[in-house]
Amino acid sequence: MAGHRRFASTLTSAAMDIGFYGSVRRRVDGALWLPFRDSSFYPERPQIRSPSLIFPWTAIVALPVRNVQMSSWTRTHSCASRLRSRLSFLHVVTVGAVISLCYLFYTFAVPQLHRLQLRTDLSWYDLGLYGFGPSRSYVSFEYESPAVQISEWESGCDSRYTFFAPRGDSVAQPGPMILDSKGELVWMKYNWDVTQDFKVQRYQDTDYLTYWEGGETEGRGYGAWYMLDSTYTQRYVISPVGNHGGDLHEFNITPEGTALVTIYDPLPADLTSIGGPELGWIYDGVFQEIDIATGELIFEWRASEHYPISITYEKLGKSGRLRSFAFDFYHINSVDKDDNGNYIVSARHTHTVSCIDKNNGQVLWTLGGKLNEFRDLSDGKATNFAWQHDARWHANNTLTLFDNARHSSNDPENESRGMAIELNVAAREASLRAAYHHPQQMLSVSQGNVQMLDDSGRVLVEWGHSAAFSEFSADGQLLCNTHFGASAFFGFGRVVSYRAFKGTWVGRPQTVPDAEVLGDRVYVSWNGATEVVAWRLEVWETDDVHDNSFRVVAQFPKDSFETEIEIPNLELPLFRLAALDSDGNVLGITELLQREQGGSFEQVINPQYWIIVMAFVMSGVGLFVGLYTCCGWGQYFRRCRSRSSEYQLVAFSDSEAPV
Repeated sequence: MAGHRRFASTLTSAAMDIGFYGSVRRRVDGALWLPFRDSSFYPERPQIRSPSLIFPWTAIVALPVRNVQMSSWTRTHSCASRLRSRLSFLHVVTVGAVISLCYLFYTFAVPQLHRLQLRTDLSWYDLGLYGFGPSRSYVSFEYESPAVQISEWESGCDSRYTFFAPRGDSVAQPGPMILDSKGELVWMKYNWDVTQDFKVQRYQDTDYLTYWEGGETEGRGYGAWYMLDSTYTQRYVISPVGNHGGDLHEFNITPEGTALVTIYDPLPADLTSIGGPELGWIYDGVFQEIDIATGELIFEWRASEHYPISITYEKLGKSGRLRSFAFDFYHINSVDKDDNGNYIVSARHTHTVSCIDKNNGQVLWTLGGKLNEFRDLSDGKATNFAWQHDARWHANNTLTLFDNARHSSNDPENESRGMAIELNVAAREASLRAAYHHPQQMLSVSQGNVQMLDDSGRVLVEWGHSAAFSEFSADGQLLCNTHFGASAFFGFGRVVSYRAFKGTWVGRPQTVPDAEVLGDRVYVSWNGATEVVAWRLEVWETDDVHDNSFRVVAQFPKDSFETEIEIPNLELPLFRLAALDSDGNVLGITELLQREQGGSFEQVINPQYWIIVMAFVMSGVGLFVGLYTCCGWGQYFRRCRSRSSEYQLVAFSDSEAPV
């Protein structure tokens, strides 16, 4: 009995030491601790009961041990007890946040994943590691230009300039731009407003740069058309006749010195034929032919006077009830002329190309859509275009257009393509002469164009909503391909261009060349000067400010838009650079420059340097935070594992109790 008393006393002391005694009920690793109420040894002799089983009157001692496997029931109940005791408000909030994030990802992010155009052959550029719309900055020029990637190239590709106007959320400075065949910038103009349809057109035997500029809403524009001469001086501003805003889709100068332009005019209309209100509103598709010199209206045509609203493929949705939110049933997007002077009109929302009589405006024929008049000799491949752009008439009764084949990212994944269609108008027969498919199966939900490159039979296709333009052979083989955005993200429309064209251009800006000195180097460029082939370094010979004599030191070839030149050791610090043409004539001269003595602080603060430094700093901070977080979670899990095996239940009978 004395041994039992000593054992009970030892047990009680141990229980008090480890914090189990002093309460009527305590959980010890899944067991329920209860004092032995009717024992004469109380409080020295305790009893431990299981929640589901009352053990015989034997002493069951809880001894602290480590790394000893417990029974499955005891271990499970122990973990559950600790989980309930440690579950705090912070844990609940964390779990709720994780669940919410998973829900948001599934609801909003997953539906967008199908827009990704992933392939196994994507470069770092196409994966977006340089940004959705990579750009190139300069030292001597204040703006950034697209950094294009030429993924396919053949020596026989068209070497003329490319004219386009990139825009979008990921375009550094949107506006009209000219690139050479290597993707180098030739000229750009930064425009705050939207700029579209940039190209070279001929008017009165003179080449002009033309483009539309204004505001854009839901694929329609309200602005004007501009014409710049070879000095990049604005010479003409064209607006529609009447109280209309000029639409962004078309500005086509004819050989007669007139301009074909498009207009979107809101009008009251009965929409009951398509399930809309009787007193509704539509955007009427209108085009005008205007004399550029006098501004006189020569011809005007309206789609609502010749086509019923029911021919549309566009969904009414919530539009059509207000003038400011009218229903766009037709969506005119290009106007051209055929050999007889009749008008060729493309309408995106009706899937039609129509020929309009030049005298009375009557519809002579309709290709495609619900009112198609042509028998397709190519098993439907010549007339099944949809949501198309840029219908153009060519010799030999050939029509080209860009078949978008899709209206939104939710449409079936039909492949966009360029098309050349041969028409027998008298017999009302159509056949597909050539189709221009991109090997990557481009999916362009809007915009785009097809340009026949002179008589070579080659074709330029600009992919609109997908930031790329490609050159094809006459039989549809891809020859050259240029991206000005990351192709994996084409479906998101971060970088787009309405159209792109090849052409010749001679630019003679009235500005002086731009130059910037950084340390022992000088950077020089001249925006829009197409005839510069070299830069000549000239040093001022004397300290006399009235003496304007310069000595030629060296000549450097112009290798890109901006040329970097290492300044040689000069006796005098003042110098200038002269732009030379192929005959050695001086086209322009920079302002007087001065070589900096010693290092340049501007090199330290130059964005090209500190952006790289900041990238390394942020990467280091991110790595440190990640490692610190991983270490913290590792320590937490080690503590949990250690605590889960801290105690084991050991049973003793009275005869086995220590004395």
